[in-house]
Amino acid sequence: MEYNTQQRKLPLPEYGRSVQNMVDYALTIEDREERQRCANTIVNIMGGMFPHLRDVADFKHKLWDHLAIMADFKLDIDYPVDIVKKESLEVKPDRIPYSQNNIRYRHYGRFVQDMIKIAIDYPEGEERNQLLKLIANHMKKDYQNWNKDGVEDQKILDDLCELSGGKIKLSADDFHLVEQRTFTPRRRQVNNNNQQKRKY
Repeated sequence: MEYNTQQRKLPLPEYGRSVQNMVDYALTIEDREERQRCANTIVNIMGGMFPHLRDVADFKHKLWDHLAIMADFKLDIDYPVDIVKKESLEVKPDRIPYSQNNIRYRHYGRFVQDMIKIAIDYPEGEERNQLLKLIANHMKKDYQNWNKDGVEDQKILDDLCELSGGKIKLSADDFHLVEQRTFTPRRRQVNNNNQQKRKY
């Protein structure tokens, strides 16, 4: 008995090994007209496997592309559409540039650091105090999400001072943060009828 893992890897496994065997057989047909008829039949079978995609634009085009890929672009037939080039499949996408900036405290995240930078340059007044209160409360929530133990408000305000480079100095005496509530799910009571004595 031969397992699939012992056979060669399928280029498009969604069509299965039976369709791949059909494509391999088509490659061995010497008569060009017979080979063309075989290719048309294979494409119809492939389309029947995904009937919900028949209304998708360029569905037939994709099927012919898939046939060419499964035949490793060696199937000599008259394709009714311009098939994809083999070289274009081997092109690697461009590397995405990720920012390499370090986050001082990872549990607060970059969003908090960016907000603190805005708060530093914000003009003095009630709006700045409200912004700082929002940032500090958000920091406290982030801290408790990361560390389930309680945290003193002064610890959050000290971290805020450090992240601002010492430009934002607040005291817990005049800057109270919202208490974060943690909800523990209630355990369901299970009625165990087996423990009750049956009366006969």
